[in-house]
Amino acid sequence: MVETAVHPAEGRRIPVGSRFGPYAAVLSSRIRSQRAYRLSFASDMAGATMVGLVEFAEVWVVFHQAKVLGGLDLDAALLLFGLSNSAFALAQLVFGHLDKLPGLIRLGMLDIYHLRPQPVLLQLVTSDFSLRRLARAAVAVVVLTVGLVRNDIDWSAAAVVLIASTVLSGIVLFGGLFVVAAGCQFFLIDGAELTNSFTYGGSFAATQPASVFPTPLKLLFCIAIPVAFTAYLPTLALLDLPGPPGMPPWLAWCAPLAAGWVWVLAWVMWRIGTRHYQSGGG
Repeated sequence: MVETAVHPAEGRRIPVGSRFGPYAAVLSSRIRSQRAYRLSFASDMAGATMVGLVEFAEVWVVFHQAKVLGGLDLDAALLLFGLSNSAFALAQLVFGHLDKLPGLIRLGMLDIYHLRPQPVLLQLVTSDFSLRRLARAAVAVVVLTVGLVRNDIDWSAAAVVLIASTVLSGIVLFGGLFVVAAGCQFFLIDGAELTNSFTYGGSFAATQPASVFPTPLKLLFCIAIPVAFTAYLPTLALLDLPGPPGMPPWLAWCAPLAAGWVWVLAWVMWRIGTRHYQSGGG
């Protein structure tokens, strides 16, 4: 029999013995609070939808004028954008509020998280849940669906597995980048703009054909921050297109390894950052 406790505000029961019960309770309260004010919630969703549409419009304008860029046409660009932005938007939904970490450090509020008997990172990840980010993800999924329909893809079990593993690996990879950026904040404190260049900048780079980048950027976005594995390489593999020198399409199957590499960096940076943290003195 699972022991339960009564929620003080609502009288509902929450499993006390559940390991993730406290996290679920916090997330549930965050979601209800956002939906309580319907006009505000609707405006937030509309604004997030516009952000997703504007990002897509940038790609559409470029490929509409250039016709072919980096060996990809507009239809291929739809697939490229859909894969990368779907993964990033869903990763941002879960990990995006780690951007608030610099403010918590400056105000000394991070000490509160250290007093609780749960991992600090897991507390931060589950401390908020912005429903408006689902709108951006919805735009990306619609574009991805259109890209899958408009392109001549040889539908097979391998293609389905590649698409599924690409999206899942992309979510994990971008989530790892958010954690890497959060780990850096323990040293930078006010360096959010610098770390955003790797998280949000990496998301933008993922929507572009990596073949158009100069060699230093290819090394950056294919090895150090391997966002090319979230969309560009899978697009080449799905459309059976030749890749640029050093980037064969079969590398698309290595997306889980790229995501694993990013999480190795995330674990190292988070461990170093938390050990460096000296508390706010409260």
